[in-house]
Amino acid sequence: LCLQFSLCCVLLGFMCLQFTEAPFVWWFLHFFSFLLIKKYTNKFLQVGESKSARCDDLKSLKERKCDEVKIENPRGEVTILKNKPVTVRVGNVKPKLNEITQIQPQKLSLKLRSGEPQTFKLKFKRAEDYPIDLYYLMDLSFSMKDDLENVKNLGTDLMKEMKKITSDFRIGFGSFVEKTVMPYISTTPAKLLNPCSGNQNCTSPFSYKNVLNLTDDGDKFNNLVSQQQISGNLDSPEGGFDAIMQVAVCEEQIGWRNVTRLLVFSTDAGFHFAGDGKLGGIVLPNDGKCHLENNFYTMSHYYDYPSIAHLVQKLGDHNIQTIFAVTEEFQPVYKELKNLIPKSAVGTLSSNSSNVIKLIIDAYNSLSSEVILENTKLPEGVFLSYKSFCKNNVVGTGDNGRKCSNISIGDEVEFEISVTSQKCPSNGKPETINIKLPGFSEFVEVVLNFICDCDCAATGVPNSPECNKGSGTLECGACKCNEGQIGQFCECSQDEVQTNDMDANCRKDNGTDICSNNGECVCGTCICKKRENPAEVYSGKYCDCDNFNCDRSNNKLCGGHGRCECRKCICDANYTGNACECSMDSSTCLAKNGQECNGRGKCECGVCKCSDSKFQGPTCELCPTCPGVCTEHKDCVQCLAFKTGEKKDTCQQECTKYKLEKVTERERLPQPTDEPIPRAICKERDENDCWFYFTLAVQEDDTKQVHVLEKPECPAGPDIIPIVAGVVAGIVMIGLALLLIWKLLMIIHDRREFAKFEKEKMNAIWDTGENPIYKSAVTTVVNPKYEGK
Repeated sequence: LCLQFSLCCVLLGFMCLQFTEAPFVWWFLHFFSFLLIKKYTNKFLQVGESKSARCDDLKSLKERKCDEVKIENPRGEVTILKNKPVTVRVGNVKPKLNEITQIQPQKLSLKLRSGEPQTFKLKFKRAEDYPIDLYYLMDLSFSMKDDLENVKNLGTDLMKEMKKITSDFRIGFGSFVEKTVMPYISTTPAKLLNPCSGNQNCTSPFSYKNVLNLTDDGDKFNNLVSQQQISGNLDSPEGGFDAIMQVAVCEEQIGWRNVTRLLVFSTDAGFHFAGDGKLGGIVLPNDGKCHLENNFYTMSHYYDYPSIAHLVQKLGDHNIQTIFAVTEEFQPVYKELKNLIPKSAVGTLSSNSSNVIKLIIDAYNSLSSEVILENTKLPEGVFLSYKSFCKNNVVGTGDNGRKCSNISIGDEVEFEISVTSQKCPSNGKPETINIKLPGFSEFVEVVLNFICDCDCAATGVPNSPECNKGSGTLECGACKCNEGQIGQFCECSQDEVQTNDMDANCRKDNGTDICSNNGECVCGTCICKKRENPAEVYSGKYCDCDNFNCDRSNNKLCGGHGRCECRKCICDANYTGNACECSMDSSTCLAKNGQECNGRGKCECGVCKCSDSKFQGPTCELCPTCPGVCTEHKDCVQCLAFKTGEKKDTCQQECTKYKLEKVTERERLPQPTDEPIPRAICKERDENDCWFYFTLAVQEDDTKQVHVLEKPECPAGPDIIPIVAGVVAGIVMIGLALLLIWKLLMIIHDRREFAKFEKEKMNAIWDTGENPIYKSAVTTVVNPKYEGK
């Protein structure tokens, strides 16, 4: 109607020009109609909303009555550009090397919209009779003298074994010792010619030497290796990292093909790595480039040893799988190194390298039976997730989604790869990433195209009349102002309007806060700022309203029963309250008898508030503490639990809606505080004078939840045996006690008599005069003539 009115005004203006000489009437009507058109064609944006609010999710735009015809919703997609099927060998026909395909597809193009993942599937099949290049890199320090003898016949023997795996096998040989500077070797002239002591004939020390390029001639390998001599150095660790770096980067000199590449590293010592070169005055980091002249590494005295990370990068870039054949003494060291180098293996080398062929075969089988996906560096904001579908229906996710194990020749596995972009790149240009399998030359090229703009951005109207008489470009329904112009319709000039004048119109009630600190004042109009959550918005002339700061109930905005407008809840029908938490529906408060809250309470917000504290439950019908509850349900509990009582014959008919559970101990009976449902604790006596205990809770659907003690407590009858045993024992104990008492009294009496006797004996006085009857047996005779002379 407003548009029609505007058109009428324009026609009226034409008529005025026809019949009057007052052109100002035309300009007035034209300007009025322009304002109406502008007002009603831009009604989608509320007061204070920024132009970016036009870009929203589909659901939100539809809720705001946006015309679906005018909604642009670009979607991402996956386009397969190269999809050569994996090679399936037919009969004995051997495919050419450039015709072998183990991974499918080979190239894809993805259109990525921010936050929308795009998923594609990748298939891998381990090809039969796939060519192998093997380079044997050996430590030729003096401690490896006996090992060299066993390696001299390695070429032809290894050829025979590897022919069982592939008909296209090549082998090469290289050796290393140490950097040719002090303190790694002795630099005296004599030691430079022969570093070994005694009568040992050794060759001059060297860092790395490429003895034999990769070849399919095993006899040539044996001949050249048999000509090699042992050398020597001073310290225990060797310069093997220098040699590995040169083997990896010197592709043309070594003769690497674009096939499975194996590097066998054989040693009986440790290794130097980045930083150790300072001992010899070498401080320049390894440059990771090839420096072979006449098959010798010439820059060992100039560049430091490479770091482990540097080696990992170069070995990965050149798809080389490393097999560390080391003695048992250094197994722990190289196993730690293996954990840092993808697609590597460690084998125990015997003291004289006699088991080297078996070691190589086992390590190759271990490496080739595992497939691991890796991707090149991802653009900022792009994330990949993997999911694997391996043999025997094994599904892996997370880190396990990148790999499959126990893959045999001819087995086919599948990976599902999801690519998600969280933001558009700064340059807005397509990016390319590669997904590859370490140890294999093939890879998948993925071209990422980012959807950063809508199609309408390319069809904007420059200098559109809708944007203040051509002050901007009408792009996607909004004005993109020319330089120097600002405002929603580019109606203000930065040079003509002072900042203070514009800010004054953005302060509510002449306050100090501009746009209530929730927006930006643009051309005297508040443009509210956006929040991280797109569903939360500021609005209003001064950005003083929002739809997320209303009251909450049950942790839900407006209780989930209303909408938040300008910080106030607008409740749905049948709901009221500040947070729409109060339901006006009283049907939930009706008891079984049809009364509201059973006549014992009031219905408030759809919930009964019981006036009598004894009554509980949603309708004030439950009374756990009321007398007679236990007695009322006693017979049913007794017949259900013990098959006894007055209702034992009619239990199934009369005792329905009972949910009974037995417990073994009284302590396990639920207590009233265990659950929100009121529960009564009961103790009843049966006809056998036994007590049984149970608890009763009536649920909302009138189901009685009963927990009963499985064994009643009955009074125990007299036990004859203990009574008889007690009487007999009592008689015996009394007899023994009397006997002991009598014995004790006798002992006391005897002791008293004996003491009396002893006392009388001590008091007796005997006569000491001579017995007149007694005559001595000795007779004394005196010689009268004896005078003592």
